[in-house]
Amino acid sequence: MRLARLGLGIVNSTVGAVRSNAAQLLAQARALHEEGVQLAAFPELVLCGYPPEDLALFPGFVSAQWQALAGILRATASWPSVFVLGVLASVDSEVYNCAALVHRGQLLGLVPKEKLPLYSVFYEARCLSPGRAGLMRSVDLSTHGLPAAVPFGDLLFQADFGVVAVEVCEDIWSPIGPMHRRCFQGAELVVNLSASPFRIGVEASRRELVCTRAADYQATVLYANAVGSNDGLVFDGGGFVAQNGRLVFSAPRFVAGAFACTVDLDRTRRLRTENTTFRADTAAFQSALAPRERAGRVVLSQPTTPQRSPVFSVPEGGNFFLPQSRPMHSPRQAFCEELLDAMALGIGDYFEKSTVFRHIGVALSGGRDSLLCLLLAQRYVLRRQRALGADPSGDAAAVASLLRAFYMPTRFSSQATRNAAEVTAAELSVPLVVLSIDEAFEREAEAAQKMLQPGESLTPLTLQNIQSRLRGERMWNWANAVSGMFLQTGNMSEKAVGYTTIGGDLMGCLAPIANLPKTVVNYLLDYLLETQKLDGIARTIAIPASAELAPNQEDERDLMPYPVLDAHIALQVGEKYLPEEAAQITAVMFPAYTESTHGTWAERFANLFTRSIYKWVQAPLSLHLGNLDIERERAFQHPVITQPEWRKREP
Repeated sequence: MRLARLGLGIVNSTVGAVRSNAAQLLAQARALHEEGVQLAAFPELVLCGYPPEDLALFPGFVSAQWQALAGILRATASWPSVFVLGVLASVDSEVYNCAALVHRGQLLGLVPKEKLPLYSVFYEARCLSPGRAGLMRSVDLSTHGLPAAVPFGDLLFQADFGVVAVEVCEDIWSPIGPMHRRCFQGAELVVNLSASPFRIGVEASRRELVCTRAADYQATVLYANAVGSNDGLVFDGGGFVAQNGRLVFSAPRFVAGAFACTVDLDRTRRLRTENTTFRADTAAFQSALAPRERAGRVVLSQPTTPQRSPVFSVPEGGNFFLPQSRPMHSPRQAFCEELLDAMALGIGDYFEKSTVFRHIGVALSGGRDSLLCLLLAQRYVLRRQRALGADPSGDAAAVASLLRAFYMPTRFSSQATRNAAEVTAAELSVPLVVLSIDEAFEREAEAAQKMLQPGESLTPLTLQNIQSRLRGERMWNWANAVSGMFLQTGNMSEKAVGYTTIGGDLMGCLAPIANLPKTVVNYLLDYLLETQKLDGIARTIAIPASAELAPNQEDERDLMPYPVLDAHIALQVGEKYLPEEAAQITAVMFPAYTESTHGTWAERFANLFTRSIYKWVQAPLSLHLGNLDIERERAFQHPVITQPEWRKREP
């Protein structure tokens, strides 16, 4: 892991109040330093205030901020944090809106804004000059107690944690802004200093923009916006950290303050390696780049490492797959409805466009996965009814004509799961067939025993799998008889560790939730219970997750707690961490368990995952639902035969 602690200093500047603006900035810089931040961003023109308008043409106005900056450099000389802040710079007869990078009491470079807006409320091009690609010179600031040769222009900064590019506000709003050039020349982390005024709906636009740019250039983007009001402009503050298209942190709006988060820059490097488009675009750009357009590079000679090493930022609620709650933002309903609609559409279009099916079948176990699959199938039928303009009074008949459910118990099945299956089918108007496979299980176990040599016996796992395969066989027989499309009901968590049976519950015509972690299955069912008030859902989620293939069987006891398992899918499969690295992170996420337990679970996951690949090639087609899908045919090209030795560090 290459962890970097990043900070946002959201300052309420007043135009011309240079000393008080600097005092606010220094107070926040101190707080960020104490937070162990390695790189912090402050807003555009934070020292002189925004918008300066024609004050930018007054030499005294410009020089006053340099005197304030000299004081900031003296105060921060012993701090390892890198600070990026907005200043005006006079160079010969021109004035530039710049981002200044300071470190350990030194001004290491000035990068001028390139895109100067002259629309809406903006008049920057009236007074200011733009930067450009390849611009490189030095600025003499010795009269202000600053260095006589400060690098100025198109710059990259090489810190011990990675390569940094800095830019100002409007630069990020252009698809061919400086981020375009600098990322293709090696920048991994882009800092944008903004003074973006409030407009209705602008927050969503900014968030999408920052995430899009982070995805476009496979970079980590740190965005800081001004807060407060100057003249008629209101600045709503806030800020973002987005990594390769994913929002990882959002600062609150309408308040000044210091905020911090931690990112792993190795993730940006890894995703650049994986993304063939980025690799191709980088090669094409560099081959076409003229020498005079190349960015200069400033190397930070001192480390940024704080006394307290950065710690991995764990997701809220301990889950990488669920939406995070943020101030004034409640994504639960949107997340659930979008995901449910997507899966219902996937089921429905597969059913209709294949033109070979007449019914949809689900083998209900009384458990959560099969319940969710049946609810999704019913959702498809109801959506189809609405699309056809059918009267809602005919919904129950439409469901009953298309859907079928089956409960096939053995001696290990509980009365609770049977009741849950029966109540669910009745509430959804789905015909249910209850058909025991216990006698067939005994016959098949006896036949299997006859296939063994003297001294050999059936293992407990074999006896479990016989039950699962009998259910799969009967579902195929039903499908053949009525042109049925039966759904494979396994989730991603079970698939990842091979907790599924070839020829049994791994079988089906379509796997709608095979890329849905168990914790997301539970999240959706909780939402559906709250919105639909179905007794069948309540009964089902009250039962501990179990395959019911052996006495007193519980899935989490056999494997590990599902939240921990799903975290390992995200960390070891999605982020490519080694087991020991993943264990360090899950120990922070789930402190109720000991570090040794987390180490054991991490190794168990790695071993089970590697050993389960051969099963995936025999699984049915699955719906692709997220950025991390484990389907070998289309999404995750993992070798079937592989050994886990590479996952262990040398002692």
